[in-house]
Amino acid sequence: MKSVVVFGSLNMDLVTRCDRFPQPGETLVGRDFTTVPGGKGANQAVAAARLGVPTELVGRVGQDDLGRSLLAGLQQAGVGCDGVTVDRDSASGVAAIAVDGRGENQIVIVPGANGQVETADVQRLATYLPQAGVLLLQLEVPLPAVVSAAQIAHSMGVRVILDPAPAQALPTDLFPLLHCITPNQVEAGQLVGFPVGDRASAQQAGEVLVKRGVAIAIVKLGEQGAIAVTADQVWVQPAFSVPVVDTVAAGDAFNGGLAMAMVQGQPLPDALRWATAIAALSVTQAGAQPSMPTRSAVEAFLADPPPTIATSSNQALIYGNSSIRLS
Repeated sequence: MKSVVVFGSLNMDLVTRCDRFPQPGETLVGRDFTTVPGGKGANQAVAAARLGVPTELVGRVGQDDLGRSLLAGLQQAGVGCDGVTVDRDSASGVAAIAVDGRGENQIVIVPGANGQVETADVQRLATYLPQAGVLLLQLEVPLPAVVSAAQIAHSMGVRVILDPAPAQALPTDLFPLLHCITPNQVEAGQLVGFPVGDRASAQQAGEVLVKRGVAIAIVKLGEQGAIAVTADQVWVQPAFSVPVVDTVAAGDAFNGGLAMAMVQGQPLPDALRWATAIAALSVTQAGAQPSMPTRSAVEAFLADPPPTIATSSNQALIYGNSSIRLS
């Protein structure tokens, strides 16, 4: 089996739980505080590895206790970490996360070593790509390095998935290098320049992104599910109704599942269902990496799934050929 290679961030999440988010200038008393391994790159690597896919991570941590803890957690999850450099001049990245009583979150990231990712890291990444079926990218490391990683993967025939988070303007020449882009509704709106809040606007956003050169645009809509757009097909996958404990890293769980499905050559509708199920399972548990489900857990979930969340348009296929594959 081809591997999933992830080029991206490693953070320690500093998580505070509170009944609600504070207003500007307000001090609240939280319920508890924990430190949990995170970072979008590391989260997506753990998600893929727990699904049984060979997974390698390329990135940076600091020479500190946080960095050592991050690497230990990744290795325990089965992620290959030989591509992670220990940066002697920077601290490990951290994310300050507040989670309210509904499981929603607010996040502030301090990049640390992630902000030092550069050409040398891309060169190291290149050594893992001959065995890769998919390269997963995010935007928690410097954009020039992300663009370079996409260029070299594309030149080697490796499919690239970009999770465009945190949202920022992207160069026009990046889009044709992407096999798939997976924004949430806020990120999609910032990319296309109009609000995205429902399936109709998500489809419009996906169509814009496909016209820019992306092969598959998938817009994640939370409890409204996900919508996938290609040049001639559109699918909707409704969200599953599950108890929400913590939405941190749900998007990362989705991307790890999507990468797994892409490596295995699953049809796009099946891949959407898998990725949505993995994201659903992740929100039923607290924490980023600890919430990533195993393959057996996902298979059991899909064997007897909960109902999907009803909306005004709940069809699984809008139009197109349902046999299309991601490969």
